[in-house]
Formats: sequence, C-alpha cells, structure tokens
Amino acid sequence: MKPRLLIVDDDEEIRTQMKWGLTQDYEIFLAEDRPTALEMLSEHRPQVVLLDLGLPPRPAEPVEGLAALSEILSRDSLVKVIIISGQGERENALLAIGAGAYDFLPKPADLEVLKLLLKRAFHVASLEREYREMQQLQGETFEGMLGTSQQMQQVFNTIRKVATADAPVLVLGESGTGKEMVAQAIHRQSARRDGPFVAINCSAIPETLLESELFGHEKGSFTGAHVQRKGRVETASGGTLFLDEIGELPALLQVKLLRFLQEQCIERVGGRQPIQVDTRVVAATNVDLKKAIMENRFREDLFYRLAVVVVNLPPLRERETDTRLLAQEFLRRSAAKIGKTGLTFDQEALRALKDYGWPGNVRELDNRVRRAVIMADGKRLTAADLELGDISERPHAANLKEAREAVEREMIQKALRKHGNKIAPAAVDLGISRPTLYELMEKLGLKRD
Repeated sequence: MKPRLLIVDDDEEIRTQMKWGLTQDYEIFLAEDRPTALEMLSEHRPQVVLLDLGLPPRPAEPVEGLAALSEILSRDSLVKVIIISGQGERENALLAIGAGAYDFLPKPADLEVLKLLLKRAFHVASLEREYREMQQLQGETFEGMLGTSQQMQQVFNTIRKVATADAPVLVLGESGTGKEMVAQAIHRQSARRDGPFVAINCSAIPETLLESELFGHEKGSFTGAHVQRKGRVETASGGTLFLDEIGELPALLQVKLLRFLQEQCIERVGGRQPIQVDTRVVAATNVDLKKAIMENRFREDLFYRLAVVVVNLPPLRERETDTRLLAQEFLRRSAAKIGKTGLTFDQEALRALKDYGWPGNVRELDNRVRRAVIMADGKRLTAADLELGDISERPHAANLKEAREAVEREMIQKALRKHGNKIAPAAVDLGISRPTLYELMEKLGLKRD
C-alpha cells in the first residue's frame, strides 16, 4: 500500500505534472478548491497534503488557502501540510507556518527537493501516528488486557460487573485469546483480590494424579503419599481457583467438582472428614460444552453450575481494530527486553498483520512479533520477519470463513510436516493446545499421514 498524498491546486497543469512526478511513490488524490480538498480528506485520509495558497474564488490572495489549511488541521491535526505557492513567498510562508503548516516551498517547486521533503514529512507523520496510537492503547488497557474494539470493551464491562458477585464464571474462547487473563482480572477486581489466585490446567495433569492435585490427599492414602497435602481447591480458599481446559475434566472428577460447587466442602483422597472451603471458581475452555453434553462427555448439571455467568472472548480475527495496536505493544515490550530501540513495522508488515487469519489468536501474534524482533536485521520489521511474507500471494477465498480455513490448513500441514506428524511439538509451534489442534484437524478433515 502506497502512502496517500493529496495535492490541492487550482492549476490543472500543475496538478497533472505533480501527479506524474510522484505517482510512482504515492497514491495521489487531486483537488482544485477547498470544498473538494476537505471532501478528499474525509474520504481518503491522506497523511500529507500539498496545498496551494491561491485557491478560488480569490486565487490572487492567500485567504482561501489559509482557510483550507486551518480546516484540514482542525479535522486531523496529524496531517502534514506542505504549502507550495508563488505568492509573497516570505510573508505567506510565515503566515502558513504560524497557522500550523509543516513546511513551505515556493513555485516552481524543484521535484527532487519536493521528493526529499515529502519523504521526511511522511516519516514524521508515521512516527506521530504510531505514538498517538500507543498513547491511545495505554488508555485502553484493563487489568493488563489491551483492546479498543467494541467486543473487548464489552468483555471489560462484563468483568467489572461479575467481579463483585461471588458466583462461578465460565470463560469461553479459542486457544490463545487470553482466558486466564480474564480470570485474573475477575480476581483482581473482586473482594477476594487479597486472597490467592490458584490456576490448574485440567488437560496437562494425568488423570491418576488430577484428583489429588485438585482435592489433596491424606498421609498413606496411596503409594507415595508420605505426608498430608492440600489440593488446589483448598489452597485457593479465600481467593479464586481457575480451572483451565475444564472440558477435559474426567467424568469421575466432574461429580466431585459438582459436589464442591453445591456444598462448598471437599474430602481429600483417602479422607473421611468433609472440609469447608471458601473458594470462588472461574473455569475456562475452548471446547463446545453443549456438544460435549450431547455426547455424554460433560455433565449438564455441572455446566449450569459453572455457567452462572458466561464471558465470551472474541477471536483476534474479529477484533480488527485491535490487531495493529496489540502488535505495536508486543513490539515495544519485546524490543525493550533485548535492548533494541526504534523498531517499527513497514507498510507491508502492517497489511500482512491485518490480512492474516490468526488461528492462534493473541498468543500467536505475540510469538510472531517476539521472534521477528529477535531475528530482524534493520529498524523496520517486514512481513517476511513475521513469517507472513507470502500472505498477499495467496488466492482470495470466496469469504472470510474459507480464507481462515485455508490459512489454518496450510499452517497445520506445515507444522506436522516439520515435526514428523507429531502432535505435541506441532501444537507448540502453532501456539495452541493439543486438544485444539485435534479439533482443528477434525474440522478441516486433516489426517496425520
């Protein structure tokens, strides 16, 4: 995408000459008077404007040009306006600069000087916009989460409301969308903020050990149980227990968890004495629990106990306005960690970030930016640095669903080939969990062959 340049001049020959000389480097828009210039500004949002002061209806005076300058800057203060005029060079230059113009060139303008001035103006405009976006981003953070999109603002509002209640919460969303961050935000916004926040991934612990991890055990209750041990539920008393990947919880433990939610008491493995526990539960999953209920893999009564309040996290592909802001924040953090300064994304990289489907969501974006910061040689990160260099060369799909599936299929096949069809390392490369990878493969009709 070429940078956008608006040329405002009442002389058609001058407009044509400038367009011919600059069209190779910029996307050019033309206007012959103030109303047309303002219309072009609203429609195309150029970063730089070349403005003649002598505009109709009084081209012999700078009044109309100065009025256009004032209106342009009032609508977008970050636009760089370069005045090109043959009238009263010094006096008008001072008037224009005092009114906010970026620079002034007398007519006839030397093309090479103009090109250098434009290059500098676009660079400054780009830096200022990035800084403004970062300032906006800092104002839109909520408990460490970033998002200006309507979907994320709705999530933030939901968290504020549910945090004050003590009811269980179920967080739903694809892998990599930030479900644990939502659970932590609920904890920090609640009256339990001074209590412990204890997290456990139900799919990461073998079934034979999971009961002891959750509910603890008494001394001698099984081989190796040399001492009494509290489980995660008991450890989180007075605070919040986060059960990640709740959809992978074995059937036997679903019954025991349901009893805890109903009675707020537990029994350790090998124990006979009920223990009263004051623990709030926040659970999360990327599994379709209603489908799991129909397939008898998840208890319906447990679902309704957990889903008193449901928070739905949108995938990154549906948060279009957030992708660039998140990428810039991840760039800032990653660059600061390794001592690199002045890094930015070039235009092709920004376009690739916008066009990519992000099957791994925010986690994948963070990983790609972090890797690009480490591997990049220059100050401007490219689409190739993000390993998104061939996105623009892919054929266009009929709709967003087909485009996303095409990207997912290609990435999964590439990861499986790289790791000899081994699921675990392929899932790590893709930034998703093994169950999610299995689900995607089933959805896309992929086999390990």
